[in-house]
Amino acid sequence: MVTGAALDLLDEVGLDAVSTRRLAQRLGVEQPSLYWHFRDKGQLLAAMAEAAMAPHASASLPGPDDEPLAWFRDNARSLRRTLLRRRDGARLHAGSRPAGDDLGRITHKLTFLTAHGLPEPVARMALLAAGRFTVGSVLEEQADLAQGAAGSSPEEAVAPAVDHDAAFEAGLGLLADGLARHLGPPSSASAPGDDPAR
Repeated sequence: MVTGAALDLLDEVGLDAVSTRRLAQRLGVEQPSLYWHFRDKGQLLAAMAEAAMAPHASASLPGPDDEPLAWFRDNARSLRRTLLRRRDGARLHAGSRPAGDDLGRITHKLTFLTAHGLPEPVARMALLAAGRFTVGSVLEEQADLAQGAAGSSPEEAVAPAVDHDAAFEAGLGLLADGLARHLGPPSSASAPGDDPAR
């Protein structure tokens, strides 16, 4: 309830204006009562970031029959859609670190990619690069949206407007093309669902 209200507040006022005071007013409680839930604003923002990522965190994991490059693209698209669901979603997510169930999901994704012939260091870097590219793309997209909402005129622009969908797909394609150079024949030695320690 508290985290949901905080995300609604984020959508209304933006990340910079989110505060425990404003959240307490929204909930109709005294500000100190929020400290039963969150020690400080940092803990509140971490909980908000985790909750905001729920759609991506609950997306289907890759199966052994999935095509790796198609999955790689779809995984990045899922992350982008999730970040765009919330105002300042990319800023809220940036700098967060995986924990708990997220670590198990990452292990599954790595196992899937290595089962298709990727060396583990390459698979790790591919996921990291795709994640950072996606977050950076959404940061820029949401910054443009904020400037437009603030009333920036086209005459003030120093560069042509960006088609964010097309730019994201083009960049993602370049990442996938690079990844394709490292793919080998699928391995029967391991597959998603196997013990990742093998």
